[in-house]
Amino acid sequence: MLNITIVGASGRMGQSILSLARDMESVQIVGAVVRPGSSVENQPVPGWDALRYSSDLDAAVSAADVVLDFSAPGPRDRLAKACAEHGRALLVGTTGLDAEAQAQLKAQADRIPVLLAPNTSLGVNQLVDLVRRTAAALGEQYDIEILEAHHGRKQDAPSGTALRLGDAAADGRGQSLESVAVHARQGQTGPREPGAIGFSVVRGGDIAGEHTVMFAGPGERIELTHRASSRDTFARGALDAARWLASGRAPGLYGMNDVLGA
Repeated sequence: MLNITIVGASGRMGQSILSLARDMESVQIVGAVVRPGSSVENQPVPGWDALRYSSDLDAAVSAADVVLDFSAPGPRDRLAKACAEHGRALLVGTTGLDAEAQAQLKAQADRIPVLLAPNTSLGVNQLVDLVRRTAAALGEQYDIEILEAHHGRKQDAPSGTALRLGDAAADGRGQSLESVAVHARQGQTGPREPGAIGFSVVRGGDIAGEHTVMFAGPGERIELTHRASSRDTFARGALDAARWLASGRAPGLYGMNDVLGA
């Protein structure tokens, strides 16, 4: 039995994982952490007997084998330290983490396995590999544009997945994304800079997640697209990654490419 605590349990991803895990005999949710003062704090978790939403992070972490973090962007020092103190593996699926939060997670990766997974979909992670190889094969003769769409409540833009796809494209060309990324165009922008990687963002409705990487070349266009029709895709990937983390991983910083054996 794999014991899991979810941090950010009242959010969209937390709810998807709680729902999906109910039908899995090998998974037990032992902690459902919400922020102090949440409207659901101390309320029963639907479908899970005797489990309540709680802001007691330390108790929830100590009860788990693996902690899944899908809470809002912000500091991760308290969570990472709690996992390290109890020797619990940590998966962070939150996107939009700043440099300080990432540094806090990396600081504890010497003590526990930490998996940074801005997108836990198996399909998206295959797309990342395809983008890297396509960018390397086509070179700068083909312009790259990344288009992403998500629901209207998403707080960061571009999405963590879009940025990861941009990193893969830049890496395929031997570039750094920071040196070639274009995040906004308005007014008299002039001609496109050679080698630029552009980003376009859509926010609206209940879009679970769509990402397209366009390679526009002379006389043709290649588009690599992933569309998620349900958050169960991400929840299932998170649970698969949790099993991977729990199977005797050494301390260190990991990504979904490690889970997939890429």
